[in-house]
Amino acid sequence: MPENTVDLLIIGSGPAGLTAAQYGARANLNVLVIEQFAPGGQVLMIDDLENYPGNAGKKKGYEIAADMHTQALDFGASFLSAKVNGLKKDGEIFTAILDSGEERKAPAVIMATGAAHRKLGIPGEDKFTGRGVSYCAVCDGAFFKGKKIFAIGGGDTACTDALYLSRLSGQVILIHRREKLRAQAWLAQKVLENKNIEVRFNTIIKEIKGDKKVSAVVLEKEGREYEEDADAVFVFAGTVPQTSLVSTENLKAELDEQGYIITSQKMESSIPGLYAAGDLRSGTFRQVVVAAGEGAVAAHNAAEYINKLRGTSY
Repeated sequence: MPENTVDLLIIGSGPAGLTAAQYGARANLNVLVIEQFAPGGQVLMIDDLENYPGNAGKKKGYEIAADMHTQALDFGASFLSAKVNGLKKDGEIFTAILDSGEERKAPAVIMATGAAHRKLGIPGEDKFTGRGVSYCAVCDGAFFKGKKIFAIGGGDTACTDALYLSRLSGQVILIHRREKLRAQAWLAQKVLENKNIEVRFNTIIKEIKGDKKVSAVVLEKEGREYEEDADAVFVFAGTVPQTSLVSTENLKAELDEQGYIITSQKMESSIPGLYAAGDLRSGTFRQVVVAAGEGAVAAHNAAEYINKLRGTSY
């Protein structure tokens, strides 16, 4: 096998990628995980991972990620810190083109690049990112202890992070454009009962203002706009799937209307040898435990696919 060729390439190292690495290596495959940032993905941003089976909130998100990474290494998976700028397929072989210009090849690829934070697209958001605007409560919440914090969103992430912020400040205001939170019922109830969180329904944030840092927000409710002092704005407006590598003229997987990769129950995409797992997969329930399970399924079926190709030249 050529030096730059492995059995299985995994792009991304969140829970899906790390679990796929474990199962791929346990199947006696030569596995390489390529990750642009630190192993763990969005799990690194979770404080108490209380709904992960067997954990019961005893370990933080970054601790779970570290354990997954260590397990994958112990089973024999290799890791490469790099950005994948392109992905193509010639015959039965995929080629990942790195930002350095180097290439890595494999007969099977698991896409586990996840999803990125969706921006609001309002005035002031980009200008004050890192200066009062954030997309990660665990990362930046400590900078705003005792301050007036606005959190935007109504899903699981928004509610989980609002609860985290409520431990740092008694002035957390959750802004949601609808009349009911979209989060799981038990989580929404915890937010509504929290004395440090004020929930404002049917409200939209229109603008973020300030000089060198955030100092105010412009809100709208029932057609009336008003301005209010603010120290920070945490945005939890959903995610955007990171599928650009498989939506090119040279490599085009079938995507749903929102841009997520459509797969079979075996995590197979429309391209033979290309699998998808985790937050970039269409129709998935976006939870850590689900991503891990999908990573295991993807690796298992990728191993079966590779075994059928063994004996060919790659």
